[in-house]
Amino acid sequence: MNVVGGVALVLASSTGGTGRHVASLAGGLVADGITVTVFGPAATEERFGFTAAGARFHPVEIPASPTLSDAVAVRALRSALRSAGGGFDVIHAHGLRAGLVAALVRPHGQPLVVTWHNLVMASGTRGWVHRRLERHVARVADVTLGVSADLVARARALGARDVRLAAVPAPPLPAPSRTAEEVRAELGVEPGRPLVFSAGRLHPQKGYDVLISAAARWRSRTPTPMVVIAGGGPAYADLAERIEGSGAPVRLLGYRRDVADLLAAADVVVATSVWEGQPLFVQEALRAGAVLVATAVGGVGDIVGDAALLVPAGDVAAVDAAVVRLLDDAGLRREYAIRGPRQAATWPDEAAAHAQIMDVYAELVSRERRSLG
Repeated sequence: MNVVGGVALVLASSTGGTGRHVASLAGGLVADGITVTVFGPAATEERFGFTAAGARFHPVEIPASPTLSDAVAVRALRSALRSAGGGFDVIHAHGLRAGLVAALVRPHGQPLVVTWHNLVMASGTRGWVHRRLERHVARVADVTLGVSADLVARARALGARDVRLAAVPAPPLPAPSRTAEEVRAELGVEPGRPLVFSAGRLHPQKGYDVLISAAARWRSRTPTPMVVIAGGGPAYADLAERIEGSGAPVRLLGYRRDVADLLAAADVVVATSVWEGQPLFVQEALRAGAVLVATAVGGVGDIVGDAALLVPAGDVAAVDAAVVRLLDDAGLRREYAIRGPRQAATWPDEAAAHAQIMDVYAELVSRERRSLG
């Protein structure tokens, strides 16, 4: 019998991995018989469909970065928690922004879990604000979950009381619905022309400027590889300008729902992020048997093992060399296509991740009840 009856999940603005993880977690908790209420921006419900997974949803506009409207977010979450009728045994916030807002409104003694999904990379005054935010959130959470070993170490250094490594598995993708030939035809990729694929939010953290610069070097290859990037985000205009200025053979596809089709059609998949924890796209690529080049940052190395070619972040020459090596060696591509699913079979699945979270919740609830006598 569950000792946990109700859980509040809180998240800030998200268009990618954090929102997908919360949706997966919500679905698993609901399946376990727990009442789940998600509090986050209205756009996250539209994108991730928490209510379709059986959760309740209350819109609360929590921005991804500190703003002058933070006090508004605090008041909105406090009001939403009240209107939801309470009954929450645990509040689980995802990300530092959601963690701060949740910490400021939780009732006295309410167990608080905060999952750290990203490394703070801001500099200057903004970086100073973020670092103070990190320290505060680390010290107020009852349990801190980090999605990579470096985040776990950082939270401990900042004074977190109980820090653990979180499992964040990618939800399974559907099987491809089209053949590789159909996908390539839609993209205008001629037979025999290599297709290089990447996907993620168009944000500087993803390092797409490096991929574009590498692609510009491939113009002299015959046939010239076509690079396609799926996703939307704030860096779209800058990346489009960079593509036009460099003449790189790159297309920005915008947000796509057919990632499984694109993975199956690609000759090489590339992830050039400056930092990642347990990136869902990398997991999806290896699980699909894609041939992957990825940056050796954050938790990526722990995930991929020997199933991908790893390169330093920000190194155009290294990305260029790794992709060219794979394109020129069909046997090597076949070997990495075998290694990916084999490596993926070693990862915890969604059931294991849900079980880990349930253990954390049950521990905190039992501890609170013992403290109340």
